[in-house]
Amino acid sequence: MYDLDHPLKFGIVRLCKEGEFMKLLVTGGAGFIGSNFVHLARKERPDWQITVIDKLNYAGNKASLKEVWEEIEFIEGDICNQELIDGLVSKNDLVVHFAAESHNDNSLNDPWPFVESNLIGTYRILEAVRKHGKKLHHISTDEVYGDLELDDPVKFTEHTRYNPSSPYSSTKAGSDMLVLAWVRSFGIHATISNCSNNYGPRQHVEKMIPRQITNILSGEKLKLYGKGENVRDWIHVDDHNSAVITIIEKGKSGEVYLIGADGEKNNIEVFNMILNMMGKDETWLEHVKDRPGHDLRYAIDNTKLINELGWRPKYTDFAAGLQATIDWYTNNEDWWKPLKAETEAKYKKIGQ
Repeated sequence: MYDLDHPLKFGIVRLCKEGEFMKLLVTGGAGFIGSNFVHLARKERPDWQITVIDKLNYAGNKASLKEVWEEIEFIEGDICNQELIDGLVSKNDLVVHFAAESHNDNSLNDPWPFVESNLIGTYRILEAVRKHGKKLHHISTDEVYGDLELDDPVKFTEHTRYNPSSPYSSTKAGSDMLVLAWVRSFGIHATISNCSNNYGPRQHVEKMIPRQITNILSGEKLKLYGKGENVRDWIHVDDHNSAVITIIEKGKSGEVYLIGADGEKNNIEVFNMILNMMGKDETWLEHVKDRPGHDLRYAIDNTKLINELGWRPKYTDFAAGLQATIDWYTNNEDWWKPLKAETEAKYKKIGQ
């Protein structure tokens, strides 16, 4: 049973008057972006009371919260559990909704968990937010817009037509539409952000950058889809989360904000940077069969976020951010090592 009446017992709370702090419910807060959000929020907004809910599937890891464990309330549970979500939402001011199934390869192998978590889970949250008159910030992805041609100067904007190409991106597109419908139909207070590709510490080793870093650390070659011409718009996870904090504090209900840091690079360029930084040559690069329906290019136009809310990215030097990421995985083998063998076994099974 979940003890929803259990009080927060942090010393900082006892020193302040009741109701002085904003109370946040962070869904998926033991995942990559969610856990980094919790770390950044504890640093930048120490007056926020944070409750994390995470079902701790393969991508959720309590170890990602160990440095802030005594400063937060943690609930192991599923956002699809209506009774649980209703009780948690009722006790908080704002829901920051990171929880999602998010790996494209997994969605191609088994779409159902993506439908369940991304659509049904978001519906549960929306209904609880509506019932209790709370606020919501919904985290989404630029993949809902499909892809762009490699030689096209156009970038995604808040007005780009949705054109998802995988079960993952289509369920995220559906969750965005649900949020906007609940704003219009029921008048809830909600904002949405769609972000480009994140990198940084605490990212599961199934994802592109940590997979390649940990391959080298494990004595294995890098695995590059196809020719490596696909372009991604990279952003450090702390920049993503600083933008989320800005939207929480300054954003307007019903508005969509695109988060990006002008970090376009094709995959072969990123792979070569990793090789060079980790002292390896091209013999450590192995080409594998391409992902089905692999999107060509993502690119974010962040004009609205910058001009209307005044946000600016901090990690504008991708090479420096990548080196810091390599250093983190090098120094935190105990975090990623237990995940590596199972992840590579899954990739091997599908020839990637």
